[in-house]
Amino acid sequence: MSMKNKALSFALLTACAITVWSPTYGQTKLTLEQLKQKIESELRQQTGTFAVAFKDLTTGEELLIREREGFHAASTMKTPVMIEVYKQAAQHKLSLSDSITITTDFKSIVDGSPYQLKATDDSDTTIYKAIGTKRTISSLVYDMIIWSSNLATNLVIERVGAQNVTQTMRELGANDIQVWRGVEDSKAFAKGLNNTTTAYDLMVIFDKIAKGQAVSPKASKAMIATLMDQKFNSAIPAKLPKTIKVAHKTGSIKGVRHDSGIVFLPDGRKYVLVLLSKEIKDDALTCATMATLSEWIYQYEMQ
Repeated sequence: MSMKNKALSFALLTACAITVWSPTYGQTKLTLEQLKQKIESELRQQTGTFAVAFKDLTTGEELLIREREGFHAASTMKTPVMIEVYKQAAQHKLSLSDSITITTDFKSIVDGSPYQLKATDDSDTTIYKAIGTKRTISSLVYDMIIWSSNLATNLVIERVGAQNVTQTMRELGANDIQVWRGVEDSKAFAKGLNNTTTAYDLMVIFDKIAKGQAVSPKASKAMIATLMDQKFNSAIPAKLPKTIKVAHKTGSIKGVRHDSGIVFLPDGRKYVLVLLSKEIKDDALTCATMATLSEWIYQYEMQ
């Protein structure tokens, strides 16, 4: 083979290698509509009902699937509760340094009858060792978000009021989120008095947080810092590069798996992503599917 032919062969092999290893080399960029079709095709193969809400905070473009459909909020309602805490702090109705005595005793919103939270039903068991002692509201909010502590959540909701949380959501433009109560109120559950959300509403409130418009720029920044410390990362962040920061809140109960938050790109851009599901049969498979959808959206943003 002549030197000229060898050089040509090497060039072709190099081009092939680039095509193999670079997902965007020589390919037409995916449009948002094509991405939506790809996601919908994937979700049709899954058992359950899914909702997706994506918003690029630079361009304003959105990808929405079943975005107005109602879902049991599970622990995603803890983000609205956090917003309400910071709102009441700004109004001087409370201080983040105020203390609350740790107790597991609460009253049903149905009839005021007592019920208790148990460590065996909570993702955060450490707080139960502190029963009878005092913790600051700030530390309870932190555990409510990063460990999804049900006990911390109920203590905080008891302080700020569930109705106030819902009213604040309306003021932010989230018209369908409904926060009725704390966690493990079985009488309320039996009567259908459950906290509910939509993918669209969660997108709205994370948009506000990302833009510094949830209570104030300072409060929004503090909430983002807490959300970035999230300990449950099997969905939105799972398949993203480790250098990508995600400020998010998950939620799950039997048959339900959610994740919602803000993704921060290296160049300073950011986007909101909400993934909701219900009537699912395989929680691990659902997490893997959500991680894949998150990865696709990230790749779309980076192409």
